[in-house]
Amino acid sequence: MKDFRFFILSLSVILVDQSIKMGVHFYMEPGYFGQIELIGPLFKLHYTLNPGMAFGIQLGSIYGKLLLTSFRIVAMFGIGYYLYKLTQKNSPKGLLICVSLILGGAIGNLIDSVFYGVFLGNAPYGAPMNWFHGQVIDMFFFDIWEGILPTWVPLWGGSYYSTPIFNFADAAIFCGVIAIIIFQNKFFEANKPIE
Repeated sequence: MKDFRFFILSLSVILVDQSIKMGVHFYMEPGYFGQIELIGPLFKLHYTLNPGMAFGIQLGSIYGKLLLTSFRIVAMFGIGYYLYKLTQKNSPKGLLICVSLILGGAIGNLIDSVFYGVFLGNAPYGAPMNWFHGQVIDMFFFDIWEGILPTWVPLWGGSYYSTPIFNFADAAIFCGVIAIIIFQNKFFEANKPIE
């Protein structure tokens, strides 16, 4: 059935994402000593672990990661259901592709959170359990700027910062969201009220 083509796209994102992460985990050293320059010093592979969500943001308590992983599970089912409903309504193909990318990326990072603490032993020290506390493997690094942020910057002022390091799942989510924002008028014009 044609409706499943978009779920196959999500599955493809998951397979590529997990393949890259396994390659990085088993064949690279973490941190600066193991990084590999792909495009000079600008774009590198840099193996790092992310215990939280985007940009390393973490929820405060020891159960914050469990809460985050639980939210990711609910979001995965919500996005999957939304994609299914969009396919039933014959929504624009571009919107279906974007939501498929977001779903695949969300599941890719969810796999890290649920299973990597057990199977790769990468749960943070002091985690109450290994299940649901795995750290997400990140590796793509545009090394544009790093240093101490000025103190006037809200929330992060005075802290060390470098350009974010991300993974294939993050890139799929980002591309899907940005494309929806850019093409929202085209994607959702059928739902606009007639004037």
